[in-house]
Amino acid sequence: MLVTFFLGISSGIPLLVTGSTLQAWMTDEKVNLAVIGMFSLVGLPYTVKFLWSPFLDRYVPPFLGRRRGWMLISQILLMAAIGAFYLVRPAESPWIVAFLAALVSFFSASQDIVIDAYRRELLQDEELGLGSSLASNGYRIGMLISGAFALFLADRIPWNYVYLLLAVSLLIGIVTTFLSPNIDGQIIPPKTLREAVIEPFTEYFKRRGAFEILAFILLYKIGDVMAANMTTPFILKIGFSKTDLAVVAKTFGIIAIIGGGLIGGILLLRMGLRSALCIFGILQAVSTLAFSALASVGHSYYVLVATVTFENLTSGMGASAFIAFMASLCNKRFTATQYALLSSLMGIPRVIVASPTGYLAEWMGWVHFFIFCTLAAIPGLVFLFRFNAWQEGSNTLNEEWRVASDK
Repeated sequence: MLVTFFLGISSGIPLLVTGSTLQAWMTDEKVNLAVIGMFSLVGLPYTVKFLWSPFLDRYVPPFLGRRRGWMLISQILLMAAIGAFYLVRPAESPWIVAFLAALVSFFSASQDIVIDAYRRELLQDEELGLGSSLASNGYRIGMLISGAFALFLADRIPWNYVYLLLAVSLLIGIVTTFLSPNIDGQIIPPKTLREAVIEPFTEYFKRRGAFEILAFILLYKIGDVMAANMTTPFILKIGFSKTDLAVVAKTFGIIAIIGGGLIGGILLLRMGLRSALCIFGILQAVSTLAFSALASVGHSYYVLVATVTFENLTSGMGASAFIAFMASLCNKRFTATQYALLSSLMGIPRVIVASPTGYLAEWMGWVHFFIFCTLAAIPGLVFLFRFNAWQEGSNTLNEEWRVASDK
């Protein structure tokens, strides 16, 4: 569990290095806003990481084994790419900065692929809930290091030194990689690159309910994501200040979502994955409905604190169960490829479905918009009636593949 937590921190650190933190540095350097806006494209590797994940499934480095070897390689390259920012200034060399940012995103996405696969292979099925919640909370702490803490340092030391310290902070991941257990003897990797590319898809789509599972992944958090996309403008438009938003949403919210992840992981050990997905999904929907109540009440600081805390708490609980569910779907021979595919699919609602929420809020009004988001959670919950059939099909097929691999 400590390994999953510290590797989660290592995964979270690079995200804002090329995101809001880099945007703040470029703003300080008076870089053109159009150029700053284009830098969002450097995050593309995170959404297409499944393209090179079969390579990481197939090939085994000559040291530390298949997972730990690739983790160490990606972490060292990541440290070097972030450290290289020490040598540049965005105002003078924006395209060199863009190239370095793209390298950081690529190496970061590669690290995520291997860490996600390693966590699935390290943990037993009954441990996935708590392990996933600890990994998610570690990820958020990593984002705090490269986000809020980096901005705090930037007010006191030059930006170049901030990025040098962020590079050094990745020693967390390198040390954890060296100390983590080697599990390579338990799993036979694909024997050819063709097998690593094709068989993850073949294996998955042979399962009972394969398309139902994909629909569930798309729909389970869709209402939560739609509501979350409009939370900030909603809070400001009903009369709260940016300070209120910072204190409540960014302080109480972060504490609540970390607490929710831990609570969700612990409850998963007791109630099982199906019950957790169902109960946490219902709680997510109720927390979305609470925003409708806030819209009716109006400017009430205590109702705002209660609503935001409840929403983030249930979101953290739902995320821990959801991540554990996706990990449980992966055949351990192809974990990197299958998890990369499923996690990319999970991001579709955040990018596509959430985009028209502003128009919906204007058309419906805040009260009815949040009621609509609550109702949007129902189709995902209905799919859970098929959960036992999915698990039986997955377990049977995984056993067949294990026997075939042994032969």
